[in-house]
Amino acid sequence: MRTRSQARRRRQPQVRQTSVESSNLEKPDNPPIVTMADNRTMAQLLEAPTEGYEDAIVIPEITANNFEIKHGLLNLVQNKQFFGNDKEDPHAHIRYFNKITSTMKIPNVPNTSVKLMLFPFSLEGAARIWLEKEPPRSIETWDDLVSKFINKFFPPSKTTNLRNEITRFQQKFDETFYEAWDRFNDLLRGCPHHGFSELHQLDTFYNALNSIDQDSLNSAAKTMK
Repeated sequence: MRTRSQARRRRQPQVRQTSVESSNLEKPDNPPIVTMADNRTMAQLLEAPTEGYEDAIVIPEITANNFEIKHGLLNLVQNKQFFGNDKEDPHAHIRYFNKITSTMKIPNVPNTSVKLMLFPFSLEGAARIWLEKEPPRSIETWDDLVSKFINKFFPPSKTTNLRNEITRFQQKFDETFYEAWDRFNDLLRGCPHHGFSELHQLDTFYNALNSIDQDSLNSAAKTMK
């Protein structure tokens, strides 16, 4: 006669022991080594860069002895800085800067080198940020600097608008001949690269005058002949 415990033991399924090949559990003796292309460690790759902080303007080597920028000249440059606002005239800034820096004459030091050194001090605000964002050593001459500066703060769209103002110029109702002439020349100075010939400028201004001033010009021209 079987007891209950014997019956339970008989009903329990037998667990088959399987052998696992030891080769599947073994770790490789030589795990692969990950190396960087430039052989730097991860810590070195995460370090802050120490290169690429050179200025955009390349200053030519100056061989003159005891060369230094006078504080008076530096103050003159900083007294009239360009901020990059829409109403500012970059052409006027360049003219003023040229006038100031032309007063400094140093033997064996090109004036363009002085301009390249001083020009960053004439900028502030958005204009200074623009220069700081230019690629390092991307400006090698004074002409390069002027070209990039004008193209940044006097875009083609602004040139087009000013050219249209010059073309559509009209003398105001209560404006004298001389007041109209001054205003017309202000427009020309505001866009020195307008491209209009002198004959075209005179023709535009003459056609913009009222009939009385046109007659006065005609009479003056006849008298001069």
